[in-house]
Amino acid sequence: MLNFIKKYKILWIVLLVCSVFIITAIYQLLKPKPSLPIYQPSMVNNLLVDSTAQEIRKFHKIADFKLINQNGDTITQADYDNKIYVADFFFTTCQTICPKMTTHMSKLQREFKDNPKIKLLSHTVTPEIDDVAKLKKYAEKKGVIDSKWNLVTGDKKQIYDLARKSYCVAKSQGNGGKYDLIHTENFALIDSQKRIRKFYDGTNPDEVNQLIEDIYTLIEIEEDRD
Repeated sequence: MLNFIKKYKILWIVLLVCSVFIITAIYQLLKPKPSLPIYQPSMVNNLLVDSTAQEIRKFHKIADFKLINQNGDTITQADYDNKIYVADFFFTTCQTICPKMTTHMSKLQREFKDNPKIKLLSHTVTPEIDDVAKLKKYAEKKGVIDSKWNLVTGDKKQIYDLARKSYCVAKSQGNGGKYDLIHTENFALIDSQKRIRKFYDGTNPDEVNQLIEDIYTLIEIEEDRD
């Protein structure tokens, strides 16, 4: 028996190597491709969506915008072209959920600091209070990297429309004034085609960890698509 094995040693090695390649190929073919849902406004709690968008069931994308960041620079959708990004809504004087949300945005910033494809976008819901100077002070305090994370202010109606018609993450009415918002803890994951891929509780460490995993998944999905 040993002589037989020795005689055909090379053949056995070739068969073993071929078997490894075949098994690997079959595994790759059968392995499910990574996926993430694409959210439409009709899939979201109506409390978070403007009535004009609640029935949208397909082709929803984030609307174009023109806002001002912590450095006084104009930020538009062009700054996020071909980027995966996480969006949220906050205000600088918030003492409830915002500090946790900002801490977790900072965690995302650290995780993807060296990946230029990933960016962050935080909108103030009190633009009449959070001017450029206040956003700059807040950004410096929180260690915001300008090239990675924009804190933006601007026209109140535009921010309202973005929150409730595009990102679908805020309740209306706030303090009762026109275009006031009750912002939520939601983070929205947006793909490079401006589509909502998922929502996360920005105050929950476990959900933020899941967000990080999902960003890596989305990177893989987009690389496969390209």
